[in-house]
Amino acid sequence: MLQPDSAVADLTGSLRFWRRDARGITELIQLRALALYGVRSGAGAAPNRLLAAMAAALTPPGARTVIEDSPEAITEFLRPRPVRELPGVGARTAATLTEHGLHTVGDVADVPAVTLQRLLGARLGRTLHERAHARDTSVVDPTPAPASISAEHTFPRDELDPAQHRRALLALADDLGTRLRASNQIAQGLTCTIRYADQTATRRSRTLPEATHHTVLLARTVYALYESLGLQRARVRNIALRADALRPAVKATRQLTLDAADDKPLAIEAVADRARARFARGSRGRACRARRAHTACRSPGPRRFRVAPVRRERVTYHVRMQFTPEGPAVEGTWASPDTALDRYREWVGSHGSLSGVKISLAEESDDGPMHTIRTWTKEHGEETAAPDAAFP
Repeated sequence: MLQPDSAVADLTGSLRFWRRDARGITELIQLRALALYGVRSGAGAAPNRLLAAMAAALTPPGARTVIEDSPEAITEFLRPRPVRELPGVGARTAATLTEHGLHTVGDVADVPAVTLQRLLGARLGRTLHERAHARDTSVVDPTPAPASISAEHTFPRDELDPAQHRRALLALADDLGTRLRASNQIAQGLTCTIRYADQTATRRSRTLPEATHHTVLLARTVYALYESLGLQRARVRNIALRADALRPAVKATRQLTLDAADDKPLAIEAVADRARARFARGSRGRACRARRAHTACRSPGPRRFRVAPVRRERVTYHVRMQFTPEGPAVEGTWASPDTALDRYREWVGSHGSLSGVKISLAEESDDGPMHTIRTWTKEHGEETAAPDAAFP
C-alpha cells in the first residue's frame, strides 16, 4: 500500500516515447510536479519496484536516486544498507536479525533461506531472502485505488511532546471530518503515518466501527492508533492521516444509543460547519486547539461606524520567458495572479529543462515599480526574489 505522499509509475514504455533514459524521465516528472503544482519531490528509479522504493526513501526533496540495471550497481546500492531499511523489516524483526549478527542487507543475503525461515518463520524468512537478493515480482497496478483523502502536519522542529502529537492528530481529524462533510462522504477506515527524525516511518491502519464523517468519532479512532504505537520520547517530524474507502454519506448507518450526551458533540459540529462556511475556514476549532482570548466588555446600546471608501491600486502581473541573456523573449500580462501563476508554471513545465532559458514572474502596481517575485532557470531551479501574499 502506498503512503499518502507517495506515487509509483512504470517507466518501461516511456523510455522510447520520450527518447530519454530513466534519469531524464524522473527529472522531467519532478520538474513538472514543481512547475504545475508547486511540489518539491524526492524520487527513486530502479529496475524493480522494491529498489525504487528504497531509493526514494533515502532521497531528500528536490533530488533523485537512480540505480542502473546492472548486477554491480544493484549490489553496490543494496548490500551496505542497514537491515531495517529493507521493506517488511519492522523494529521487532530488525532486533531479531541484529541479535544473530545480521546488520546489513548483505548479511541477510549471505544467510541460507532455511536459516531465515527458522529465525523468522516460513513466510517472512522466504520473503526477506528474496528481497535481500533484489528479487521483486510485484508490478505497478494502474487500477485506481479506492477513493481517499489525506491531510498532514509537519512540525517546525522534531517534536518529543506527546501532547503536541495529540494536538496535531486532532487538527488532522478535524480537517478530514470537515472535508468529508462538505463533500457528503463517509470514511470506512483511517491510516496514520508517523515519520521520525531519522527518516523512518510507522504506518497503522484501522477500520472504523461504523463508516462516518464526524470529527469526534474520527478522533477517537486516531487516538487509539496513536496509543497502539507505544511511542516513548519519539522525535516525530511529520504526521499524515488518511481517510480510506470513501462512499456517499447517504449510505451511512449509525448504531442507536440511549445516551443523549453522544448527540451533543455532533450538534455542535454542525454549528461549527455553518460558522466556517459563513465566516472563514479555521474561524472555529476544537477546544484543545483554540487559543485563549480575553473577552472585551461591551457597552450597552448600538454603535454606529462610518466606513470611508478604500482606494485600491491596480496591480498587474507579468510572466517573461527569455531564451538567451541578450536574445528574444516572450512576455504576457494578466490582472489575475492565479492566471499569471498558472502560465508561469506552464512555461516552466514546458521549457524549464532547457539550458539558458530564464522564466520570471513579476508584479507591477500603479504607484510603484515592477519587482520580480519568482525566477526559474535550469541551473539554479526556482528562486523567490520577494514573497507576495497573492501567491502560495
